[in-house]
Amino acid sequence: MWVTGAAFFLWVGAAIFYPLLGPRAYAWKTHLVTAGEFAEYALLAPAVPLLVRRRADAILVLGTLAAWTVVATVVGVLQWVGWNIVGGWGQGHREPSFLGTHDFAALAGMTLGVGLLALTWNVGGRLRAGAWIAVVTGIIGFVLGGATSGVVGLVAAAVLTAFVGVRRGIAHRAALAAAVTAALLGTLGVVLLRSGDFAQFFSFLGVRHTSAAAANNIETYPQHTVLAYIGLRIWLHHPIAGAGFEASKEFSTYGRELAAAHDRFPHVSAKSFPSKTRDYGIQDLYVQVLADLGVVGFGLLAALFGAGIWVAGAAALRAPPAAAFAATLGLFWLVLALGFWATQDIVAGIPLDAVTWLGFGAAVTRPA
Repeated sequence: MWVTGAAFFLWVGAAIFYPLLGPRAYAWKTHLVTAGEFAEYALLAPAVPLLVRRRADAILVLGTLAAWTVVATVVGVLQWVGWNIVGGWGQGHREPSFLGTHDFAALAGMTLGVGLLALTWNVGGRLRAGAWIAVVTGIIGFVLGGATSGVVGLVAAAVLTAFVGVRRGIAHRAALAAAVTAALLGTLGVVLLRSGDFAQFFSFLGVRHTSAAAANNIETYPQHTVLAYIGLRIWLHHPIAGAGFEASKEFSTYGRELAAAHDRFPHVSAKSFPSKTRDYGIQDLYVQVLADLGVVGFGLLAALFGAGIWVAGAAALRAPPAAAFAATLGLFWLVLALGFWATQDIVAGIPLDAVTWLGFGAAVTRPA
């Protein structure tokens, strides 16, 4: 895992400089800073096994995580009922808490995983009460964040957690029921909260009549489709090595794809397309990596996640209980993050970065 991670970041480093060999304008100094900050967050991965060496360390860290999620969820609930605090999105809408909608959902999903895993491991006493608090606040926060892409990761992560519990012979009916219920409630809650966005997407697909508002305003899923299309076209022009790290966010790179994108999606609002004055990015890690780093970078990213999941899965099934708990938690977080990254491009320093790298760290943590 460490080797694949180092190889990925070495390729990112190379991708900051090889665009300078071409005629396109490329702000390599800006992207060098971004890469450095992104790599800085990756240091969370080795920090976890170095700092969490005992059961007491794990309880302190996970308890702090749960406490912050409780605070974030309370803020999100207050925003949802109509309190205009910390930039809420209005009564009855998805809410950002104090993090942003996507990152709020990721934090809540992270804590939900802690609670589900603690129940699967059949913890008792105060820890069991804390586990239920983590589950309840995790579900509420996950739904309020309303990140549809996170649903895919949550369902897969919950299934894997239940599978590990069954294979190890420790999963009781209550834990399995909690995992299934959490996945169902999280999915249904997000679908209900985002029903308006789904209706817009069905209009985009031609299933429903397109409203005048949809033709003039930015609609979430149609815009994601447009940006992914632009990203794939960038990749087709730079298939092996990509256009350069973060080059997909520069007009000198995506500008040549705009005419084709407008022709391909003539009914999508012009505001949904990037321009010289509007840079939306690709908003999909996997398409962005293809566009920026080519098949080489995509292969290294896939190898990195694959190695982390393999290491975590092997330890989750075979390691002693304490080490298996940490590994299963890392597995949950990594799979959860894979879902969230489907609608998020690389932004250094966001909470989703932390979820991802902490997942890698937990995968190799072996507390006594």
